[in-house]
Amino acid sequence: MITIKNLHKKFGDLEVLKGIDLEVKKGQAFVVIGPSGSGKTTFLRCLNILETPSAGVISIDEQSVDFAKPVPKKKVNAFRKQSAMVFQHYNLFPHMTALENVMEGPVTVQGQDKAAARKKAEQLLAKVGLGDKVNEYPFQLSGGQQQRVGIARALALEPKVMLFDEPTSALDPELVGEVLQVMKDLASEGMTMVVVTHEMRFAKGVADEVLFMDGGHIIERGKPEDIFGHPKEARTQQFLNLIQKTDVI
Repeated sequence: MITIKNLHKKFGDLEVLKGIDLEVKKGQAFVVIGPSGSGKTTFLRCLNILETPSAGVISIDEQSVDFAKPVPKKKVNAFRKQSAMVFQHYNLFPHMTALENVMEGPVTVQGQDKAAARKKAEQLLAKVGLGDKVNEYPFQLSGGQQQRVGIARALALEPKVMLFDEPTSALDPELVGEVLQVMKDLASEGMTMVVVTHEMRFAKGVADEVLFMDGGHIIERGKPEDIFGHPKEARTQQFLNLIQKTDVI
C-alpha cells in the first residue's frame, strides 16, 4: 500500500530525514516510535505532503510522486486523496457541530451531495461512539470526544491510509483509552494505518510492525514482540530502557 524510497527532508541546513526506505502492506497497523527530534512526525507529514520532501519517491496504492523535481499542485492534490491525517490537536472548526465538522470535507473538498454526506457522517460518529453528540459544538465536548470527531472526519474522506500524529498526547490520561479503542477497532477492521505515538502499550498490543527512528534514520523495525522483547540495536534498547523507567510501557 505504501512504498518509500530514499526519502530525505531538509529544513535549511538541517537534514531531518536521511534516506528512509520502507514498505507498508495493505491492512497493516504500522507504529512509529522514537525520541523527540528523531524525525518521526516529519516523516508522517511527508506521507501526505504536508511537508514537501527534499528528495525521494513515495507511492500510496497507484499514486506515486518523485520529489526530485517540482510536483504540480494537481498531482499533490490527487496524492493527498489517498490518505487522511488525525492530528495531535483536534483542529475542529469551533463554529460547526460535530456533524458539520465531519461533513465539511466530503461536501466542500470532494463535492459530495449534502444528504449523502450527512448520512455518512452520522454513521461515522456512531462508529466512534458519538452518535448522541452529533449536534454539539467542540466546546461542549471533552478532549477525547473531540479527537474521536477528528477520526470520524478523517474517515469521512474514505482514505486508503490513515495517518495518526501523536493522537493522544494532548489528552488527559483518563481520556486516552477511548481514543485508543477507536484506533484498535480500525486496526482490527483492516484499515492501513501509520501511527506516530508515545503510547507503548498501544504499539505493543495493536501494531503489526513497529519502527524505531532516531536521528532521521530507521534504526530498527520488526514485530512488536521482537522490538519490545528482543531489540537487536543498542540504541533501541537504550530508548526502551528509559521508557520502562518512566512506566510508559
